Amino acid sequence: MLDIHLKRRQGDFLVDVAIAAGPGVTALYGPSGSGKTSVISMVAGLSRPDDGRILLDGRALFDKARNIDLPPEKRRLGYVFQEGRLFPHLSVRGNLLFGHKKVPPAERKVTLEDVVEVLGIAPLLDRHPARLSGGEKQRVAIGRALLAHPRLMLMDEPLSALDPSRKAEVLPFIGGLSRQFNVPILYVSHAMDEVLRLADTLVLLQGGRVVAGGPVEDLLSRPDLCAHTGRAEAGSVIVATVAGHDGERGLTRLDFAGGPLVIGWMDLAVGARVRVRIHARDVAIALDPPTRTSMRNAIPAIIRSISPGEGHVVDVVLDCGGAPLWAQITAHSQALLGLAPGQSVHALLKAVTVTGGDVTDRINQNSAL
Repeated sequence: MLDIHLKRRQGDFLVDVAIAAGPGVTALYGPSGSGKTSVISMVAGLSRPDDGRILLDGRALFDKARNIDLPPEKRRLGYVFQEGRLFPHLSVRGNLLFGHKKVPPAERKVTLEDVVEVLGIAPLLDRHPARLSGGEKQRVAIGRALLAHPRLMLMDEPLSALDPSRKAEVLPFIGGLSRQFNVPILYVSHAMDEVLRLADTLVLLQGGRVVAGGPVEDLLSRPDLCAHTGRAEAGSVIVATVAGHDGERGLTRLDFAGGPLVIGWMDLAVGARVRVRIHARDVAIALDPPTRTSMRNAIPAIIRSISPGEGHVVDVVLDCGGAPLWAQITAHSQALLGLAPGQSVHALLKAVTVTGGDVTDRINQNSAL
């Protein structure tokens, strides 16, 4: 458990945060200048807070009141930067073993072979960084951090310098780290697709302060946080189980609290629990179940709330068997249908609107269907 209560003034900018990060991946999300990197730098010991404390599993890394400020090398943290920052004169093997050799054998949690296999870097071991692609460098940097046997991994936008294809290459490896190696990760990002794929817990930062924190599924489904999560990203995140596939028609069926949900075919194991993002702009509302329509999903729902959005748009939060589903419609449509909280309606969704980037097996283990 990471417990952070920190204050630091940087010119006219004040970072004043309280964050609790448990197992799994905790994402710090916000625009540039919101304080994300400042927080992670203080946790790493690269900058000193003016006040507060940092506790990791009850052990003080920094505590102003007790005059404790451990140097970075004493904190036993793994740090992965935006660029790999590998040692150019060492081979991949040498980079991987650099921190590993400094850890007493009794304190080592993983082996070189474990890390090489998980990250798929066996063919790279004898190469030098100059002969690696951007994605390969980041995988090696992750492996080097893991082999320092950290009590916590810090990742400061490790994918921001990669092009989309390299980013897609590295994402799956990061997604499995905390589970496979039982190490918590504090992950800095301003990319919502990364948060969806990787994070268990989300902390929204703005102007050096915490706006909200909690499970990803909860925070990304709240219209009142849209200004911080991004209007373009507006939508719900639901947890579902893969119920089956129809290969002939190219469809996959999911089951969630609101009932069945049909999406385009995806290579997912039957029975797997997945996290699904449904964009608010893709959800329509009908008073009656439609007939003779191309939409494959008509989900019974009750209107939970209606609030004004941007321009002539309203945000409608629907209750689908306990799961929230967010729809964005025009104010004209709301008036035409006479929509009001407590009303029974049907949420309409085309199967093709849910794409591969909207589905991941990264879910909060406490989430219920």
